Amino acid sequence: MTGRSLAARLLPPFAGCCAIAATLLLPDGSPLRALVAVFLLAGPGAAVVHVCAPALRRQRPAAPAESWDTGFERDSGRLELLVLAVFLSVSAAVICATALLAADVFSGLRVLVVLTALSAVAACVPRPAAGGGRAPAARASSPPQKGSAT
Repeated sequence: MTGRSLAARLLPPFAGCCAIAATLLLPDGSPLRALVAVFLLAGPGAAVVHVCAPALRRQRPAAPAESWDTGFERDSGRLELLVLAVFLSVSAAVICATALLAADVFSGLRVLVVLTALSAVAACVPRPAAGGGRAPAARASSPPQKGSAT
């Protein structure tokens, strides 16, 4: 694992820790508390997408009919990962908040702590192999033919 890869993996949990610190230390209405919203919109989803990005990149987007846009595949793949990260983050925040409300222990700080822990767990998960990761399925043997020795 390279230093750049490690930094990319640890960025969402670090942003979560900064969001928790901003919630605890900064006064209400401080512009730096916008970090909390940024983390809630992108942090947990970015951690999960970073883990499964190699599998998602195997599915190449269809190229447009015109060939004037040479960077279409690269740009559409990045946009797809960005939108997926935002939707996964919002979904995780909603599910976490709903679970804490159901348990009657809801607070904004608890949501941040749980989502930061989720991001840290996702940062520790090893990425799947880029070559497919799945072994080819074994073929079932055919039944013996009538009258054969086997």
